[in-house]
Amino acid sequence: MSLETDLLVDRRVLRRKLSVWRVLAFLFLAVALVVAYLAIVGTGALQHRSPHIARIKLDGFVGDQTANLKLFDQIATSQAEAVIVRINSPGGTTSGGEALYDGLRKLSASKPTVAFIDGLGASAAYMAAVGTDHIVARRSSLVGSIGVLVQYPNVSKLLDTLGVSVEAVKSSPLKASPDGFTPTSPEARAALASIVNDTYGWFKDLVKDRRKFDDAGLAAVADGRVFTGKQALDLKLIDEMGDETTAIAWLSKDKPRMKALPVEDWDKPSTTSSFPFARTGLAWLADSLGITSLGDAIRTAPDTPPAALDGLVSVWHP
Repeated sequence: MSLETDLLVDRRVLRRKLSVWRVLAFLFLAVALVVAYLAIVGTGALQHRSPHIARIKLDGFVGDQTANLKLFDQIATSQAEAVIVRINSPGGTTSGGEALYDGLRKLSASKPTVAFIDGLGASAAYMAAVGTDHIVARRSSLVGSIGVLVQYPNVSKLLDTLGVSVEAVKSSPLKASPDGFTPTSPEARAALASIVNDTYGWFKDLVKDRRKFDDAGLAAVADGRVFTGKQALDLKLIDEMGDETTAIAWLSKDKPRMKALPVEDWDKPSTTSSFPFARTGLAWLADSLGITSLGDAIRTAPDTPPAALDGLVSVWHP
């Protein structure tokens, strides 16, 4: 009889253990499904479900814009009624600035947009700002730096001193020129200058069209300098001096209900990480557990090392 009792006890213990493992397996599967879902549609699927003003942050070097363009598309079909683009960037690649400009013009077709330059909005970052419907900057912000450049080191004299030469077989004299290992020929310099001038002309035309400059007004702002917010206002590079409250006030002029709407941050999805869904899911779980600092750290951790200043760039740095 005791043997049967022992078997019944063992069976009940085993059944309880199996129940625990089944619950854990179910929870793991549920979390995995949520993470996979967020990887596909973004965290906006669980947030931003009521009318609000979306805030996008453009910070640091302007490089590949795949993630931001995806974010713009999500916002365009969301419950956001307007968009604030908060900018603090020295610029970056010219192609990155062009992508931001085009993306913000497309977004502006469905939502009113306003740029708030909070510190620095130069070169490719200013290019993004003019893609919005209205530009606000702090009085002491730095704005402008309308220009394009190509920079490359030339170590030919150092190699001569060391007695080192770099040999090359080219299909034509301008292939891979300048290379930095030999003195730059006048022809190579002229070819680069034509690229810079062509892109510079396009940048100026873009600013002229969006900011309604005449030729004299454009010439006064397009020599590569940066200006303070006050100077930028006088020169018509921006529309108002102020802060985010000023931006919301402008949005509220035609739609007074905007004043009562909450401002919600939209975080761009990771696109270069090997496991972007893991980052999205882990950040969401950290937020759900109340560990917002950990969630922010996961979201803002860089996917790749900082970009180098090579190629065609539109960037300001002292």
